[in-house]
Amino acid sequence: MSTAHSISLNGLDIPYSLNYGRVKAPRLKYSSGKLEVSVPLNFKKPEELLHKHKLWIYRRHVEYTTTIHESSSKELLNRSEEEFKEIVMFHVKNISDELGVIPEKVTFRKMKTKWGSCSSKKRVNLNRHLMHLPESFIEYVVFHEMAHLIELNHSLRFWDVIDSRYADRKEYDRQLSAYWHLIQEAN
Repeated sequence: MSTAHSISLNGLDIPYSLNYGRVKAPRLKYSSGKLEVSVPLNFKKPEELLHKHKLWIYRRHVEYTTTIHESSSKELLNRSEEEFKEIVMFHVKNISDELGVIPEKVTFRKMKTKWGSCSSKKRVNLNRHLMHLPESFIEYVVFHEMAHLIELNHSLRFWDVIDSRYADRKEYDRQLSAYWHLIQEAN
């Protein structure tokens, strides 16, 4: 059973859906401007849960609205798949030299939730939607995925590799979120 509610935080009314169901522990999920609260069937005080996590909720909401605002000043590029693949392979070669790693294979496909991935078999997968982004963001995503050839997870060691070249990675990630929003709107 799901019901619609809203919580007021710092003057902002943030809508949320409250779902009672077969979950072991309460869960909050904020995605695409929507807050989902899932609680066990016998959960008595969802308001206390929201109050406990109000700073997290507020930050996610502000981050999302900022992303929406920023996306309005961005434009998706229209390049050919061939041109896109040439750009990617150029950066794969340079980053391979820089990091001393070589991917087993580089593949391209449309992904619904991420820009890229790297498997334990050293295969780098890149989202075809990257073709619509400025080259600096393509390069950043390629670097991120190839850093996983050094450290497969998002450990401190992995972030040290990223920070060695992208001290401003949080800005890149923020901008990528704005582009992601644009791509979702275009599809």
